[in-house]
Amino acid sequence: MAQVLISGGSGLVGKTLCEKLKTKGYDVAILSRSNKSEFKTYLWNPAKNEIDPEAISSSDYIIHLAGANIAEKRWSKSRKELIVDSRVKSANLIFNEVKKQNKELKAFISASGVGYYGAITSEEIFTEESRVANDFLGETCAKWESAAKQFETLNIRTTMLRTGIVLTKQGGALSKMSIPVKLGLASALGNGKQYLPWIHIDDLCEIYIKAIEDTDMNGIFNAVAPDSQTNKSFTQTLAKTLNKPYWLPNTPSFLLNMILGEMSVIVLEGSRAASDKILKRGYAFKFPKLEDALNEILK
Repeated sequence: MAQVLISGGSGLVGKTLCEKLKTKGYDVAILSRSNKSEFKTYLWNPAKNEIDPEAISSSDYIIHLAGANIAEKRWSKSRKELIVDSRVKSANLIFNEVKKQNKELKAFISASGVGYYGAITSEEIFTEESRVANDFLGETCAKWESAAKQFETLNIRTTMLRTGIVLTKQGGALSKMSIPVKLGLASALGNGKQYLPWIHIDDLCEIYIKAIEDTDMNGIFNAVAPDSQTNKSFTQTLAKTLNKPYWLPNTPSFLLNMILGEMSVIVLEGSRAASDKILKRGYAFKFPKLEDALNEILK
């Protein structure tokens, strides 16, 4: 079976994806700074422009998930640089080694984010052809995708998945969002009208696998569930799933701005991304509805 190399294979999505690929019979390897994974590990250090050449020479497919967590820390100047560099420089490092070896990959598949469309509050529906936003999230995703598109110049099939919030049992955004709800303090953030694109981790991993196996799957796809939810409706459904009340007034925007700084746009604004393109490619969501996804994860 073909070998799949995953950057960021020890992360939230990477761990689940590695297991699913292994179950399907793929030979899985990861790129990491340390050799602590149960999967075959090739060492690399994008900050020092170092990578084990065998990682590339032995691979048929590469999935690029590496990148610093956007919501982990406040956006200082240095943090912003790390967020961008961890995505772009790592992709450049892989590209340069692939080009150096004249490696004929079957596909290069990269993560991206619905942040491409920007942090806004509106009813506009964003498709893969929509314009990039003129803000930090939009510019970061544009640079991320531009680094991935380099592989097209080597005649390598290239796919990019603009991903929403990933819902999983293993932590991530949902675990943080559930804390106030479990305490009986469920509340919409800001005006609550901002859209919150989401996807169950099983569906996201299956879309990555589809990107490997569907040889006509090129270009950009929104990896989001077809069930559009606002921050308010998402929180209400979460409270209902956990059998907790939803009664508090909205959390004021100014309070979140004080706590999170510029990063508050992540929770106060959002884009309504459409999933039509991936549906037309024949992907059937296992969890198309938020209530079903939350029930599977939380119950």
